[in-house]
Amino acid sequence: MNRAAIGFRVHSGWAAMVAVSFEDGKPVILDRRKLLLVKTFSYTFRQPYHTAEKMELSEAAEFVCGVEKESQELALAGIRSLQKEFEKLDYKLSGCSLLLASGRELPEFEKILASHALIHTADGELFRNAIRQSCAKAKLPLTPIKERDLLGAASKRLNKRPEFLNRQVAALGKSLGPPWTQDEKFATLAAWLALTS
Repeated sequence: MNRAAIGFRVHSGWAAMVAVSFEDGKPVILDRRKLLLVKTFSYTFRQPYHTAEKMELSEAAEFVCGVEKESQELALAGIRSLQKEFEKLDYKLSGCSLLLASGRELPEFEKILASHALIHTADGELFRNAIRQSCAKAKLPLTPIKERDLLGAASKRLNKRPEFLNRQVAALGKSLGPPWTQDEKFATLAAWLALTS
């Protein structure tokens, strides 16, 4: 059975999800998709802490917990669906990589809602945590990596110059057609790293 890995780049309410494997020692894209992390793709649910900021504290906590739970369920369903599809094609998902913000430690809920900067951070962390929890439930090892460190870490581990990696990842997407944005490129490089772990 061939090995594959998934790379994730998370946004508010969704994640770019790219699966990579090797053929003849070279990376190939097996799949790329937009993984929705909220059922209702609206500002209210994609920015749960921003929404909660306008609520009473107990109502706010309940709302955020609901979005968190839904997000974890959707992430797990997306990962398990890909696992099943790949098994039929004789590929085994062996790990995942999640791109992180530079992020700071978050304080308790009430303090988050009192700071606009922390609200932004908390929204992102909620969806990244959904991916973390889902990978754990799917029994997939997760390699977290700060986005700003991705190219340097990949260059070092893969023993390739950053310019070469950028060109190769850009070329991988050409055969797939659009979209092949920075989201897919970064998720691809993250998956490639996970595959070599």
